[in-house]
Amino acid sequence: MSLVEFLQIWIIAFFTLSLFSFLYKDNPFYKLAEHIFAGLSAGYYVGLIWESVILQQMIDPMFNNGKWWLVFPGILGVLMFSRFSKNYSWISRISLAFVMGTTAGIFLVSELHGKVLPQIQATMKSLDPSQGFAGFILALIIIVGVISTLIYFYFSKEHKGALGGVAKVGIWFIMISFGAHFGYTVMARISLLIGRVQFLIDDWGGSIVQLFS
Repeated sequence: MSLVEFLQIWIIAFFTLSLFSFLYKDNPFYKLAEHIFAGLSAGYYVGLIWESVILQQMIDPMFNNGKWWLVFPGILGVLMFSRFSKNYSWISRISLAFVMGTTAGIFLVSELHGKVLPQIQATMKSLDPSQGFAGFILALIIIVGVISTLIYFYFSKEHKGALGGVAKVGIWFIMISFGAHFGYTVMARISLLIGRVQFLIDDWGGSIVQLFS
């Protein structure tokens, strides 16, 4: 193991243990690691946006390809900095309104054609008995779940009678979905924890053995 690799392992182990120290209580080591992480993340994303957005998607096309109309998105981006002024912060609402409107329109169409319609098509195909009994039952469950969940969020009429019963079924589907997402999130975090513990045991522990051997 070279000196550079040795120092890298010890620095990574220091910040890992500093972050884990929050399990005991808030302390200066945790704050140091937290602030360095936040600063590095902010600096990285500033550089990434400058390189991949401002240079590649605005400045280079303007000066190399003559797409001077890109100056208007650039002006909208500059107007966002008016948020730092108390007197002129209202100007940033122009850019925010433009971004929210275009983003909503783009994502509405993309989500509709990319997820909603293909899922409906796949579900309808599964209703074909030739696809198998298990697939047919699964398709029915999905259809019941979708319809009951939508009815649960239908607030124009009070949930009583049959409508209320279907809405309760929708609550069960919502809770099952939330539970599955929560379990998936916990599994992902535990995987990260296992990776950090393995690093401390294998890499950092191996460096300690090498240091005293």
